[in-house]
Amino acid sequence: MEQRTAAVAGGAADVPGFETGLREFCEFGRRTRVVAFPDPEVRLPVYVNEFWTSKQRAAHSLHEISYRACFKPQLPRFFITRLTRPGELVHDPFMGRGTTPLEAALLGRRAVGSDLNPLSARLLEPRFDPPELGEVAERLASFDLERATEVPEDLLAFYHPATLRRIVNLRDELRRRRNEGSMDRVDRWIQMVATNRLTGHSPGFFSVYTLPPNQAASVRSQRRINRRRNQAPPDRDVEALILRKTRSLLARLEPADRARFARADPRLLTASADRTPAIAGGTVRLVVTSPPFLDVVNYRADNWLRCWFNGVEGDKVALWHWTRAADWQMAMTRVFRELHRILAPSGLVAFEVGEVRSGRLLLETVVVPAAREAGLEPRLVLVNDQQFTKTSNCWGVDNRRKGTNTNRVVLLQKA
Repeated sequence: MEQRTAAVAGGAADVPGFETGLREFCEFGRRTRVVAFPDPEVRLPVYVNEFWTSKQRAAHSLHEISYRACFKPQLPRFFITRLTRPGELVHDPFMGRGTTPLEAALLGRRAVGSDLNPLSARLLEPRFDPPELGEVAERLASFDLERATEVPEDLLAFYHPATLRRIVNLRDELRRRRNEGSMDRVDRWIQMVATNRLTGHSPGFFSVYTLPPNQAASVRSQRRINRRRNQAPPDRDVEALILRKTRSLLARLEPADRARFARADPRLLTASADRTPAIAGGTVRLVVTSPPFLDVVNYRADNWLRCWFNGVEGDKVALWHWTRAADWQMAMTRVFRELHRILAPSGLVAFEVGEVRSGRLLLETVVVPAAREAGLEPRLVLVNDQQFTKTSNCWGVDNRRKGTNTNRVVLLQKA
């Protein structure tokens, strides 16, 4: 069905053809429902179905980097395959771990992404030029991770003293290479993988059992976890865990992928979503993104340990965070004005939003006026509805708390 629908749309920004594909979609055994937009003053079709699978294993192995509030690769793939042609430019102004740019490159499109957090580029750039496993092993063997060094005592809440010594030595060696300008693709890969292995809730991470790897507990919270579970950090083989994760990330990498990455000419910007002068006007065919939501995620708190390892002063990164819907709407209006500038004529924005405040606020009702004020025309809403319970009420909260079982995407177009 996916190949047939893409052919109908011609791989171009053909919204009527795309809508036809949504109405006829039944790949997972369900028919599409068309329901009313939640604001009765807005006439906008809402298409509800399970449009892509939730199974992470269906995606390329290079995507398997954890980051808070990231969407599955199947989401950008759905829009990229249907609304762009190979060689066209795809952008994500809130790229996070880089799902959209990476998926665009894997599909033969050119890729650009931006994020205020410098960690984003460091998590994505190495995956566009992955080293071989042997290169990583050789480089790790050249590091002296066992030498005596001072360690931050607070971090012993997460790590065995020997493990923490290895982490600090690795961090310092990579920082030295970056400061000297000698850091290469293998070093950047090791830094990215180590960043991803810092904390988690399985033996595949450097730490003792803690929160899932897309967020970091505070030192105080981790001490409470240790007391509650009566646990102490075990000694971990840092080098072995980096090689194990490298092997997993490279599992599905083919020579053709490397060739596509070279043609994708990826550009990764550390920039605010509403100010991306490095992107020329009228050049982007499709934007696929998910903005920071209201009240939901504190990216600074979730990434404090990653910032420490990467030498990033997280407190000095002016990450966006709002508690008032009016402030969020004003910020999104600025973003939409910038997207209007960089979009090609008839270019599209797939803007994934979630429900907040236990479903009492649906952000698509805020997106529509913000987009219109910026000159973008809302065309439809797509709801990817994964039916984990017997009842189905995609706008309600009974079985969709915090938006975890649905993706709602507002499709906008530049006139």
